This record gives sequence, C-alpha cells and structure tokens, in this order.
Amino acid sequence: MSQVKMGGTGPTGAAGFSAAARSAVDALLAPVDADLAHRYPGDAGTRQPVHTVYVPADAFAADTVRTWGRQALEAFDRHAGTPAELARALGVADDALLAEVHRRVRAKLEREPVEDLRIDFEDGYGPRPDAEEDAAAVRTAELLAAAVADGSAPPYVGIRIKCMEAAVRARGIRTLELFLTTLLANGGLPAGLVLTLPKVTYAEQVTALVRLLEDFERTAGLPAGRLGFEIQIETTQAILGPDGRATVARMIEAAEGRATGLHYGTFDYSAACGVAAAYQSMDHPVADHAKAVMQVAAAGTGVRLSDGSTNVIPTGTTAQVHAGWKLHHDLVRRSLARAYYQGWDMHPAHLPSRYVAVYAFYREGLATAAARLAAYVAKAGGDVMDEPATARALSGYLLRGVDCGAVDLAEVRAATGLDRARLDALAGRG
Repeated sequence: MSQVKMGGTGPTGAAGFSAAARSAVDALLAPVDADLAHRYPGDAGTRQPVHTVYVPADAFAADTVRTWGRQALEAFDRHAGTPAELARALGVADDALLAEVHRRVRAKLEREPVEDLRIDFEDGYGPRPDAEEDAAAVRTAELLAAAVADGSAPPYVGIRIKCMEAAVRARGIRTLELFLTTLLANGGLPAGLVLTLPKVTYAEQVTALVRLLEDFERTAGLPAGRLGFEIQIETTQAILGPDGRATVARMIEAAEGRATGLHYGTFDYSAACGVAAAYQSMDHPVADHAKAVMQVAAAGTGVRLSDGSTNVIPTGTTAQVHAGWKLHHDLVRRSLARAYYQGWDMHPAHLPSRYVAVYAFYREGLATAAARLAAYVAKAGGDVMDEPATARALSGYLLRGVDCGAVDLAEVRAATGLDRARLDALAGRG
C-alpha cells in the first residue's frame, strides 16, 4: 500500500495546514463554541426530586407534610405491611430485593415523605375573590417560612401561580408578588424555592415572567438570576407552534437561563389533543410524543424533565388500593425507564407506590451499574465496552439512587471504589 507523505508543517513533510488556516477555523467557530457553552451547560449538578406533591393553597397547613407522611405510612402498613403483601399488590417476586425496598420505603415515609411540595394557586385552587387569594398567598408563605425555619419543610418547596393569559395574568402576578415578599419578610427565600408557570402557549409568556423576576430581584436587592422557574407543558402550542417549530425549545431559550424544569401536564395536554377522558394517561401515545419532544429540547441544557400524574387514587378496600398501586407503580417504572426521573403525586396514598417503584429501579440495577463503572474507571473492559457518555449515565444513575435514599453512598463506594466527588465529576456534575 502506498504511503501518503504529509511533509512540511504536517507530521512528516512540507504539506499540512497553515497557521492562518487554523486561526481562520478558530475565528469561524468561536461564536459556535460560545453558543454551545451558553445553551448546553449540562446537568445542573444538584439533586432532582423524584416527585412533586401538589396541595391546593386553601388546604395547605403547618402540618401538611407530616399529615401526608402519616397517611401514606398508615396505608402502607395496612395494605402492604410485609414484603409478601407488597409483592401480591404489585404482582412481583417476593425476594430479598423487595424486602430491602420495603424496609427502605417505610423509613422514607417516616423520614422524608415529600421531596418537593408545590402550593397550588391554579387548577387545584381555582378562581377566588381577590381578597381571599391575597390572604392565602400571605398565609401559605408565612407557614412555609416557619417550616423552613424549624426544619420540617421538604428540600424543595414553592408555588404554582395562575398562567400568563390575559384573563388571570394580573391575579397570578399579584399572588407571586405577595408570596415572595412575605417570604423575604419572614427569613428570606428558601434555598430550594421553585416557581411553576402553567399553561404556557407562547415563548413570550416565558419572557414576561423573566422580566418580572428581574424586576423583583432588583427591587429586593437579590442576586441576578436568583429566581428560577419550571415551565408546565400542558398545551399543544407548547409542543408545536403555528410555524411548525418545536415551541418548547423556544421557551427554554426565552427563559434566559432561569428555566429549571419542564413538567408534562397529563390531563390538560391530553384533553387539548381530543383524547377521551377514559384514555387520558401518562402512557398514551400523545403523551409519549409530547415528552419525546420535551426530552430532546431539554437535553444538555440543564433543564430537567418531569412526567405528570395519574388521577386514579389508591383508596378503598385492600383490593382497590392494590389495583391503584399496581397502576401507579407500573407508570412510574415506565417513566423511569424513559429517563423521566420525576413525576407528580396528588394524594398521600401515591407515595408508597412512587417510592417502591423508584427504589426498586435503583436497587435492582446497582450491582451491574457499579461493576460497569468500576471497569470503565479501571480500563478493565469486561463484557461491555463503555464510552465516556455511558460512564456519565452510569454515574448519574447511581447518584440519583443515593440522593433519594434508594441506595447508600457507602454501598456505591464499596462497589465502585469511587467517592462522591469522583462520581459527581464522572456524571458531569462537577
């Protein structure tokens, strides 16, 4: 075979790329490099809650989280008091893994039943007289501030305001203002504060909230960018605009770095697509299409995804509770396999099936993921030849399991030989 001579400034001879050409390439791609770094910064590097619990503003009380935990634990003990009962409920094997999941879920319900709480001033609250909603905004903020102060608040807390459509825009802005100013007056903004903007149809509605938050930060003396928000994807216009473009990508851009999540609204979106009520579900084809668009639009941006909820409440007889848990469990597992690591829970009885599904997902894959990651780090090869992107996914998987309590950091360290800092670095969280 003949050999190509490179020569000169190249590896073996006179021919090669000139310094001028290399400089020209750098100059050409400098804007692209900057745009990539700006638009696709990667994972936020923080814990993502496994769920968001929605509580109507008028129902929120000082003991709401404790009450949800107590009711969830009572349902768990009554209808799945042993691993064998839980296995029957879900139609799975009664084995050592399920026994460990059962133990951990019960401890989770005692220790931290709610990871993310959203006080709802939108659909769950509805239209009220202005004076009533004003009072509710102040009252809930005061209660939340007290919970943060005494350590009883979940890691993530916040409100869902009314949307930016003309009919309710002023009301939503007023509620947000009262809520934030009351928090500031009662100890400051919680570290895990989350705001939720529902029923977004146009990117300009996202921009409008950005401008309001910028103004609030200036007047309150807060650091620029302190206030972020989730965008709820509940309308068809949020997925596909009249120009045929994926609107959700434009919404992320319009958020100017403040978007923290995209949350799929199961029932509003399904209804907008004309799906009959009996078939509106997280696993309907219209839901899968919407979430696939969301997923691609958010990939690499640091904006996280959340699936929606089921409206089937696991209450009643043991048979009814088991049926509700089975449905919810399977939907959560389906979401996890599709990389939607968060969802909504609407009732305390959803918490047992949520955590069982989540904990089993992380525990059953622990040994394999840890072995693959250890082999990657050791360059030992093994049965699967993993690449850096897969190592990032493996690390992220293990860290999600640690963050929610499904697995212990000591277990991961023993199986991989890696500490938290190294896992964070491999996962792109560093």
